[in-house]
Amino acid sequence: MQNKNPLSPHLQIYKWQISSLLSITHRIVGVINFFAITLICLWTLTLLLGQNSYQTIQIFLNTIFGKFAVISLCWTFSFHILNEIRHLIWDAGYGFDLKISKITGIIALVGSFVLTILFYFLGRNFF
Repeated sequence: MQNKNPLSPHLQIYKWQISSLLSITHRIVGVINFFAITLICLWTLTLLLGQNSYQTIQIFLNTIFGKFAVISLCWTFSFHILNEIRHLIWDAGYGFDLKISKITGIIALVGSFVLTILFYFLGRNFF
């Protein structure tokens, strides 16, 4: 006889919480940031190849897709940093209470958008 009830919770039964969503997002953003840092390093290495190759990348960054990519990467870096600060506080032994965990999760999420908007306006005024 086959048991139709799973022994562990799965996606159809499991109730999503902010901590689990932030954990998954943190891991995905970490992988994206790894590739982004690699691309940024390759972009700076194009300076060695001359002005033409560097200008080709600058033309891409001035397109709508390029600007979207830069703003998205700004968000991923901001989110990752704020969530890492949250994890450092946990490593110090604080913030394990469910209510505090939810509050710090919301602060990390909202704060990442605030920092992205702030960086956008700062970059727009300086460059």
